[in-house]
Amino acid sequence: MNLRDIFEKPAFGVCSTVADQFGLAVDRVRIYFVYLSLLTFGSPVVIYLFVAFWINWKKYIQGRRPLHYL
Repeated sequence: MNLRDIFEKPAFGVCSTVADQFGLAVDRVRIYFVYLSLLTFGSPVVIYLFVAFWINWKKYIQGRRPLHYL
């Protein structure tokens, strides 16, 4: 396990889902999220948590087992 794996560990799968939907690289989406969070004083974190909730809820509705992160 290297340093990059530690820092780019997926939390809720939001960045990878967004990257898959738009055909982008996951590491680019994560970097843009970090830059955007720094420039806007963390307001995208609220959007990130909302999307994480939405993805988990969507999986639950579709009958897949929801992921538990805690």
